[in-house]
Amino acid sequence: MQTNLSEQAKRLPRAEEAERILRACVHCGFCTATCPTYQLLGDELDGPRGRIYLIKQVLEGQEVTAKTQLHLDRCLSCRNCETTCPSGVDYHNLLDIGRAVVEEYVPRPLGERMLRSGLRAVVPRPKLFKALTRAGQVFRPLLPENLQNKLPRQPHPAKPRPEPHHARRVLMLEGCVQPSLSPNTNAAAARVLDRLGISVIAAPQAGCCGAVDYHLNAQEQGLERARRNIDAWWPAIEAGAEAIVQTASGCGAFVRDYGHMLENDPQYAAKAKRVSELALDLVEVLRKEPLERLGIRGDKRLAFHCPCTLQHAQKLGGAVEDVLKRLGFDLTSVPDSHLCCGSAGTYSLTQPELSRQLRDRKLDALESGKPEVIVTANIGCQTHLDGAGRTPVRHWIELVEEALN
Repeated sequence: MQTNLSEQAKRLPRAEEAERILRACVHCGFCTATCPTYQLLGDELDGPRGRIYLIKQVLEGQEVTAKTQLHLDRCLSCRNCETTCPSGVDYHNLLDIGRAVVEEYVPRPLGERMLRSGLRAVVPRPKLFKALTRAGQVFRPLLPENLQNKLPRQPHPAKPRPEPHHARRVLMLEGCVQPSLSPNTNAAAARVLDRLGISVIAAPQAGCCGAVDYHLNAQEQGLERARRNIDAWWPAIEAGAEAIVQTASGCGAFVRDYGHMLENDPQYAAKAKRVSELALDLVEVLRKEPLERLGIRGDKRLAFHCPCTLQHAQKLGGAVEDVLKRLGFDLTSVPDSHLCCGSAGTYSLTQPELSRQLRDRKLDALESGKPEVIVTANIGCQTHLDGAGRTPVRHWIELVEEALN
Protein backbone atom coordinates (compact mmCIF):
# COMPACT_ATOMS: atom_id res chain seq x y z
CA MET A 1 0.00 0.00 0.00
CA GLN A 2 1.41 3.41 -0.95
CA THR A 3 1.62 6.02 1.79
CA ASN A 4 2.17 9.75 2.03
CA LEU A 5 2.36 10.63 5.72
CA SER A 6 1.71 14.22 6.70
CA GLU A 7 4.54 16.28 8.15
CA GLN A 8 2.83 16.14 11.52
CA ALA A 9 2.52 12.35 11.38
CA LYS A 10 6.18 12.01 10.44
CA ARG A 11 7.07 13.56 13.81
CA LEU A 12 5.21 10.87 15.77
CA PRO A 13 7.52 8.63 17.84
CA ARG A 14 6.28 5.53 15.97
CA ALA A 15 5.92 7.10 12.51
CA GLU A 16 8.38 4.78 10.80
CA GLU A 17 6.73 1.74 12.35
CA ALA A 18 3.29 2.91 11.23
CA GLU A 19 4.47 3.52 7.67
CA ARG A 20 6.15 0.12 7.52
CA ILE A 21 2.97 -1.63 8.66
CA LEU A 22 0.77 0.30 6.24
CA ARG A 23 3.03 -0.55 3.32
CA ALA A 24 2.91 -4.26 4.21
CA CYS A 25 -0.85 -4.36 3.58
CA VAL A 26 -1.81 -5.42 0.05
CA HIS A 27 -5.55 -4.85 0.77
CA CYS A 28 -6.39 -8.43 -0.26
CA GLY A 29 -9.33 -8.63 2.15
CA PHE A 30 -8.58 -12.09 3.57
CA CYS A 31 -8.75 -10.51 7.03
CA THR A 32 -12.43 -9.62 6.70
CA ALA A 33 -13.37 -13.31 6.53
CA THR A 34 -12.20 -13.88 10.11
CA CYS A 35 -13.03 -10.51 11.67
CA PRO A 36 -15.81 -10.91 14.29
CA THR A 37 -17.11 -7.33 14.02
CA TYR A 38 -17.21 -7.47 10.23
CA GLN A 39 -19.19 -10.70 10.45
CA LEU A 40 -21.71 -9.03 12.75
CA LEU A 41 -22.00 -5.64 11.06
CA GLY A 42 -21.03 -6.27 7.43
CA ASP A 43 -19.37 -2.84 7.22
CA GLU A 44 -15.99 -2.58 5.51
CA LEU A 45 -14.96 0.03 8.07
CA ASP A 46 -15.64 -2.47 10.85
CA GLY A 47 -13.10 -4.89 9.45
CA PRO A 48 -9.28 -4.76 9.57
CA ARG A 49 -8.83 -3.57 5.98
CA GLY A 50 -11.26 -0.69 6.50
CA ARG A 51 -9.67 0.31 9.77
CA ILE A 52 -6.24 0.26 8.14
CA TYR A 53 -7.56 2.70 5.52
CA LEU A 54 -8.99 4.93 8.24
CA ILE A 55 -5.65 5.02 10.08
CA LYS A 56 -3.85 5.71 6.79
CA GLN A 57 -6.16 8.67 6.15
CA VAL A 58 -5.54 10.02 9.66
CA LEU A 59 -1.76 9.75 9.27
CA GLU A 60 -1.92 11.39 5.84
CA GLY A 61 -3.58 14.43 7.34
CA GLN A 62 -7.22 13.91 6.37
CA GLU A 63 -10.06 14.89 8.68
CA VAL A 64 -10.43 12.88 11.89
CA THR A 65 -14.03 12.44 13.01
CA ALA A 66 -16.08 10.74 15.70
CA LYS A 67 -16.98 8.13 13.07
CA THR A 68 -13.29 7.31 12.68
CA GLN A 69 -13.05 6.85 16.42
CA LEU A 70 -16.15 4.67 16.55
CA HIS A 71 -14.87 2.19 13.97
CA LEU A 72 -11.50 1.94 15.74
CA ASP A 73 -13.22 1.54 19.13
CA ARG A 74 -15.29 -1.34 17.78
CA CYS A 75 -12.17 -3.40 17.05
CA LEU A 76 -11.73 -6.18 19.61
CA SER A 77 -7.94 -6.34 19.13
CA CYS A 78 -8.45 -10.11 18.86
CA ARG A 79 -5.67 -10.35 16.22
CA ASN A 80 -7.53 -13.02 14.29
CA CYS A 81 -6.73 -10.96 11.20
CA GLU A 82 -3.01 -11.30 11.91
CA THR A 83 -3.35 -15.07 11.90
CA THR A 84 -5.18 -14.88 8.57
CA CYS A 85 -3.07 -12.21 6.85
CA PRO A 86 -0.74 -13.61 4.13
CA SER A 87 1.40 -10.45 4.23
CA GLY A 88 2.14 -10.51 7.96
CA VAL A 89 0.61 -7.09 8.66
CA ASP A 90 1.32 -6.12 12.29
CA TYR A 91 -2.22 -4.86 12.71
CA HIS A 92 -2.45 -4.53 16.50
CA ASN A 93 0.51 -2.17 16.69
CA LEU A 94 -0.89 -0.03 13.87
CA LEU A 95 -4.23 0.08 15.71
CA ASP A 96 -2.51 1.27 18.91
CA ILE A 97 -0.76 4.03 16.96
CA GLY A 98 -3.92 5.09 15.17
CA ARG A 99 -6.09 5.08 18.27
CA ALA A 100 -3.64 7.27 20.16
CA VAL A 101 -3.62 9.86 17.37
CA VAL A 102 -7.41 9.88 17.03
CA GLU A 103 -7.78 10.27 20.80
CA GLU A 104 -5.93 13.59 20.58
CA TYR A 105 -8.24 14.95 17.89
CA VAL A 106 -11.69 13.71 18.90
CA PRO A 107 -13.00 14.61 22.38
CA ARG A 108 -15.16 11.87 23.87
CA PRO A 109 -18.60 12.48 25.39
CA LEU A 110 -18.64 12.87 29.16
CA GLY A 111 -20.15 9.42 29.74
CA GLU A 112 -17.41 7.68 27.77
CA ARG A 113 -14.69 9.67 29.54
CA MET A 114 -16.13 8.78 32.94
CA LEU A 115 -16.42 5.07 32.07
CA ARG A 116 -12.87 4.86 30.76
CA SER A 117 -11.43 6.83 33.67
CA GLY A 118 -13.37 4.65 36.10
CA LEU A 119 -12.06 1.45 34.55
CA ARG A 120 -8.50 2.74 34.69
CA ALA A 121 -8.96 3.80 38.30
CA VAL A 122 -10.49 0.53 39.53
CA VAL A 123 -9.39 -2.46 37.44
CA PRO A 124 -5.59 -2.22 37.92
CA ARG A 125 -5.92 -1.91 41.73
CA PRO A 126 -6.54 -5.39 43.20
CA LYS A 127 -7.43 -4.25 46.73
CA LEU A 128 -9.93 -1.67 45.52
CA PHE A 129 -11.34 -4.08 42.97
CA LYS A 130 -11.72 -6.77 45.64
CA ALA A 131 -13.56 -4.40 47.97
CA LEU A 132 -15.92 -3.31 45.20
CA THR A 133 -16.48 -6.93 44.14
CA ARG A 134 -17.47 -7.88 47.68
CA ALA A 135 -19.80 -4.90 47.88
CA GLY A 136 -21.23 -5.87 44.52
CA GLN A 137 -22.03 -9.37 45.79
CA VAL A 138 -23.93 -7.89 48.73
CA PHE A 139 -25.92 -5.44 46.61
CA ARG A 140 -26.09 -7.61 43.50
CA PRO A 141 -29.89 -7.33 42.98
CA LEU A 142 -29.59 -3.55 42.86
CA LEU A 143 -26.88 -3.45 40.17
CA PRO A 144 -27.44 -3.03 36.42
CA GLU A 145 -27.60 -6.40 34.65
CA ASN A 146 -24.34 -5.75 32.79
CA LEU A 147 -22.49 -5.36 36.11
CA GLN A 148 -24.30 -8.27 37.77
CA ASN A 149 -23.03 -10.49 34.98
CA LYS A 150 -19.44 -9.51 35.76
CA LEU A 151 -19.62 -10.89 39.29
CA PRO A 152 -18.69 -14.56 39.77
CA ARG A 153 -21.62 -16.93 40.17
CA GLN A 154 -19.78 -19.40 42.40
CA PRO A 155 -16.29 -18.20 43.30
CA HIS A 156 -13.98 -21.02 44.32
CA PRO A 157 -11.89 -19.99 47.37
CA ALA A 158 -8.13 -20.12 47.01
CA LYS A 159 -6.52 -23.24 48.44
CA PRO A 160 -3.25 -22.89 50.38
CA ARG A 161 -0.16 -22.45 48.26
CA PRO A 162 2.94 -24.56 48.86
CA GLU A 163 5.98 -22.83 50.32
CA PRO A 164 8.84 -22.48 47.80
CA HIS A 165 11.26 -25.35 48.41
CA HIS A 166 12.36 -26.56 44.98
CA ALA A 167 15.56 -25.60 43.17
CA ARG A 168 13.52 -24.71 40.09
CA ARG A 169 11.66 -21.44 40.62
CA VAL A 170 9.35 -19.26 38.58
CA LEU A 171 7.65 -15.92 39.08
CA MET A 172 3.92 -15.62 38.56
CA LEU A 173 1.95 -12.56 37.51
CA GLU A 174 -0.88 -12.38 40.04
CA GLY A 175 -3.16 -10.18 37.92
CA CYS A 176 -5.60 -7.41 38.79
CA VAL A 177 -9.08 -8.91 38.74
CA GLN A 178 -8.34 -12.63 38.81
CA PRO A 179 -7.60 -12.77 42.58
CA SER A 180 -11.15 -11.51 43.20
CA LEU A 181 -13.10 -13.11 40.37
CA SER A 182 -11.33 -16.48 40.32
CA PRO A 183 -9.22 -16.58 43.50
CA ASN A 184 -8.20 -20.23 43.21
CA THR A 185 -6.68 -20.03 39.72
CA ASN A 186 -3.15 -19.02 40.66
CA ALA A 187 -3.22 -21.19 43.80
CA ALA A 188 -4.18 -24.19 41.66
CA ALA A 189 -1.36 -23.39 39.23
CA ALA A 190 1.15 -23.16 42.10
CA ARG A 191 -0.01 -26.51 43.52
CA VAL A 192 0.30 -28.31 40.17
CA LEU A 193 3.73 -26.79 39.51
CA ASP A 194 4.82 -27.83 43.00
CA ARG A 195 3.93 -31.45 42.20
CA LEU A 196 6.23 -31.18 39.19
CA GLY A 197 9.14 -29.84 41.24
CA ILE A 198 8.72 -26.14 40.41
CA SER A 199 8.17 -23.48 43.09
CA VAL A 200 6.31 -20.22 42.54
CA ILE A 201 8.01 -17.24 44.19
CA ALA A 202 6.38 -13.92 44.93
CA ALA A 203 7.26 -10.45 43.68
CA PRO A 204 5.04 -8.30 45.94
CA GLN A 205 5.85 -5.03 44.19
CA ALA A 206 4.65 -6.27 40.79
CA GLY A 207 1.19 -5.10 39.78
CA CYS A 208 -1.03 -4.66 36.76
CA CYS A 209 0.68 -5.61 33.50
CA GLY A 210 -0.37 -2.26 31.99
CA ALA A 211 -2.80 -3.54 29.37
CA VAL A 212 -5.87 -1.79 30.81
CA ASP A 213 -4.28 1.67 30.62
CA TYR A 214 -2.57 1.01 27.32
CA HIS A 215 -5.64 -0.24 25.48
CA LEU A 216 -7.78 2.60 26.81
CA ASN A 217 -5.36 5.00 25.09
CA ALA A 218 -3.43 5.97 28.23
CA GLN A 219 -0.39 4.42 26.66
CA GLU A 220 2.36 6.12 28.65
CA GLN A 221 0.67 5.11 31.91
CA GLY A 222 0.55 1.53 30.65
CA LEU A 223 4.26 1.62 29.84
CA GLU A 224 5.02 3.03 33.29
CA ARG A 225 3.30 0.01 34.83
CA ALA A 226 5.45 -2.21 32.63
CA ARG A 227 8.59 -0.49 33.91
CA ARG A 228 7.50 -0.98 37.53
CA ASN A 229 6.93 -4.68 36.93
CA ILE A 230 10.34 -5.06 35.32
CA ASP A 231 11.91 -3.45 38.38
CA ALA A 232 9.91 -5.72 40.70
CA TRP A 233 10.84 -8.91 38.83
CA TRP A 234 14.46 -8.12 38.09
CA PRO A 235 16.04 -9.27 41.41
CA ALA A 236 14.38 -12.69 41.05
CA ILE A 237 15.43 -12.89 37.40
CA GLU A 238 19.02 -12.18 38.36
CA ALA A 239 18.71 -14.84 41.06
CA GLY A 240 17.79 -17.45 38.46
CA ALA A 241 14.00 -17.50 38.07
CA GLU A 242 13.47 -19.50 34.90
CA ALA A 243 10.19 -17.95 33.77
CA ILE A 244 7.49 -15.37 34.46
CA VAL A 245 4.33 -17.47 34.31
CA GLN A 246 0.91 -16.08 33.43
CA THR A 247 -2.38 -17.87 33.99
CA ALA A 248 -4.26 -15.08 32.17
CA SER A 249 -3.39 -15.12 28.48
CA GLY A 250 -4.42 -11.47 28.07
CA CYS A 251 -1.76 -10.39 30.53
CA GLY A 252 0.72 -12.81 29.00
CA ALA A 253 0.26 -11.38 25.52
CA PHE A 254 0.92 -7.88 26.82
CA VAL A 255 4.00 -8.83 28.86
CA ARG A 256 5.39 -10.52 25.78
CA ASP A 257 5.16 -7.16 24.04
CA TYR A 258 7.22 -5.33 26.68
CA GLY A 259 10.38 -5.78 24.63
CA HIS A 260 8.80 -4.19 21.57
CA MET A 261 7.02 -1.40 23.39
CA LEU A 262 10.12 -0.34 25.33
CA GLU A 263 12.72 -0.98 22.64
CA ASN A 264 13.49 2.75 22.37
CA ASP A 265 13.79 3.28 26.13
CA PRO A 266 17.55 3.27 26.79
CA GLN A 267 17.09 2.46 30.48
CA TYR A 268 14.66 -0.43 30.03
CA ALA A 269 15.10 -1.81 26.50
CA ALA A 270 17.46 -4.68 27.41
CA LYS A 271 15.57 -5.62 30.57
CA ALA A 272 12.22 -5.47 28.78
CA LYS A 273 13.54 -7.76 26.05
CA ARG A 274 14.67 -10.26 28.70
CA VAL A 275 11.33 -10.11 30.50
CA SER A 276 9.49 -10.78 27.24
CA GLU A 277 11.73 -13.77 26.60
CA LEU A 278 10.94 -15.18 30.06
CA ALA A 279 7.17 -14.56 29.82
CA LEU A 280 5.42 -17.90 29.41
CA ASP A 281 1.82 -18.95 29.53
CA LEU A 282 1.26 -21.69 32.11
CA VAL A 283 0.66 -24.26 29.38
CA GLU A 284 4.13 -23.64 27.93
CA VAL A 285 5.66 -24.71 31.23
CA LEU A 286 3.43 -27.72 31.82
CA ARG A 287 3.57 -29.22 28.35
CA LYS A 288 7.34 -29.75 28.70
CA GLU A 289 7.00 -31.60 32.00
CA PRO A 290 6.39 -35.32 32.67
CA LEU A 291 2.67 -34.91 33.31
CA GLU A 292 2.31 -38.64 33.87
CA ARG A 293 3.90 -38.08 37.29
CA LEU A 294 0.75 -36.24 38.35
CA GLY A 295 -1.26 -39.46 38.22
CA ILE A 296 -4.29 -37.74 36.73
CA ARG A 297 -7.05 -39.36 34.75
CA GLY A 298 -9.52 -36.60 33.97
CA ASP A 299 -13.11 -37.75 34.31
CA LYS A 300 -15.00 -34.74 32.96
CA ARG A 301 -16.24 -33.84 29.52
CA LEU A 302 -14.87 -30.37 28.75
CA ALA A 303 -15.16 -27.77 26.01
CA PHE A 304 -12.08 -25.56 25.78
CA HIS A 305 -12.46 -21.94 24.75
CA CYS A 306 -9.10 -20.83 23.39
CA PRO A 307 -8.77 -17.08 24.08
CA CYS A 308 -7.68 -14.86 21.21
CA THR A 309 -4.69 -13.75 23.25
CA LEU A 310 -3.58 -17.37 23.48
CA GLN A 311 -4.16 -18.53 19.91
CA HIS A 312 -3.65 -15.37 17.85
CA ALA A 313 -1.29 -13.25 19.98
CA GLN A 314 0.84 -15.97 21.58
CA LYS A 315 0.37 -18.56 18.80
CA LEU A 316 -0.49 -21.32 21.29
CA GLY A 317 -3.66 -22.62 19.70
CA GLY A 318 -4.08 -26.31 20.53
CA ALA A 319 -1.52 -26.31 23.35
CA VAL A 320 -3.98 -26.48 26.25
CA GLU A 321 -6.11 -29.01 24.42
CA ASP A 322 -3.06 -31.26 24.01
CA VAL A 323 -2.23 -31.05 27.73
CA LEU A 324 -5.81 -31.78 28.76
CA LYS A 325 -5.94 -34.79 26.44
CA ARG A 326 -2.63 -36.08 27.85
CA LEU A 327 -4.25 -35.92 31.27
CA GLY A 328 -7.23 -37.95 30.13
CA PHE A 329 -9.94 -35.31 29.85
CA ASP A 330 -12.63 -35.78 27.22
CA LEU A 331 -12.66 -32.67 24.99
CA THR A 332 -15.56 -31.79 22.75
CA SER A 333 -15.20 -30.32 19.27
CA VAL A 334 -15.85 -26.56 19.13
CA PRO A 335 -17.01 -25.04 15.81
CA ASP A 336 -15.43 -21.72 14.77
CA SER A 337 -12.99 -21.92 17.68
CA HIS A 338 -10.90 -19.16 16.10
CA LEU A 339 -13.56 -16.50 16.72
CA CYS A 340 -13.56 -14.07 19.65
CA CYS A 341 -15.99 -14.46 22.57
CA GLY A 342 -16.44 -10.68 22.83
CA SER A 343 -14.70 -10.15 26.17
CA ALA A 344 -11.54 -8.45 24.87
CA GLY A 345 -10.41 -6.78 28.08
CA THR A 346 -12.77 -3.90 28.82
CA TYR A 347 -14.62 -4.27 25.49
CA SER A 348 -17.61 -5.95 27.15
CA LEU A 349 -18.18 -2.73 29.10
CA THR A 350 -17.32 -0.20 26.40
CA GLN A 351 -19.16 -2.06 23.59
CA PRO A 352 -21.75 -4.12 25.49
CA GLU A 353 -24.17 -4.92 22.67
CA LEU A 354 -21.58 -6.24 20.23
CA SER A 355 -19.89 -8.07 23.06
CA ARG A 356 -23.12 -9.80 24.10
CA GLN A 357 -23.85 -10.96 20.55
CA LEU A 358 -20.36 -12.45 20.23
CA ARG A 359 -20.65 -14.10 23.65
CA ASP A 360 -23.93 -15.81 22.80
CA ARG A 361 -22.58 -17.07 19.48
CA LYS A 362 -19.49 -18.41 21.21
CA LEU A 363 -21.51 -20.17 23.91
CA ASP A 364 -23.71 -21.81 21.27
CA ALA A 365 -20.55 -23.23 19.68
CA LEU A 366 -19.00 -24.28 22.99
CA GLU A 367 -22.18 -25.98 24.18
CA SER A 368 -22.81 -27.84 20.92
CA GLY A 369 -20.84 -30.85 22.19
CA LYS A 370 -22.74 -30.99 25.50
CA PRO A 371 -19.79 -30.41 27.87
CA GLU A 372 -20.13 -30.61 31.66
CA VAL A 373 -17.84 -27.60 32.07
CA ILE A 374 -16.35 -25.00 29.73
CA VAL A 375 -12.71 -24.18 30.48
CA THR A 376 -10.57 -21.33 29.27
CA ALA A 377 -7.19 -19.67 29.86
CA ASN A 378 -8.06 -16.03 30.47
CA ILE A 379 -9.99 -14.43 33.31
CA GLY A 380 -11.72 -11.93 31.03
CA CYS A 381 -13.15 -14.67 28.81
CA GLN A 382 -14.01 -16.77 31.85
CA THR A 383 -16.01 -14.01 33.55
CA HIS A 384 -17.66 -12.89 30.32
CA LEU A 385 -18.83 -16.35 29.28
CA ASP A 386 -19.85 -17.42 32.77
CA GLY A 387 -21.88 -14.23 33.16
CA ALA A 388 -24.46 -15.59 30.71
CA GLY A 389 -25.58 -18.03 33.42
CA ARG A 390 -25.37 -21.08 31.17
CA THR A 391 -22.75 -23.87 31.34
CA PRO A 392 -20.22 -23.18 34.15
CA VAL A 393 -16.94 -21.66 32.95
CA ARG A 394 -13.66 -22.08 34.82
CA HIS A 395 -9.92 -21.87 34.29
CA TRP A 396 -8.54 -25.14 32.97
CA ILE A 397 -5.83 -25.44 35.63
CA GLU A 398 -8.48 -25.64 38.36
CA LEU A 399 -9.90 -28.80 36.79
CA VAL A 400 -6.40 -30.26 36.59
CA GLU A 401 -5.67 -29.41 40.23
CA GLU A 402 -8.96 -30.91 41.39
CA ALA A 403 -8.09 -34.13 39.58
CA LEU A 404 -4.87 -34.35 41.63
CA ASN A 405 -6.95 -35.09 44.70
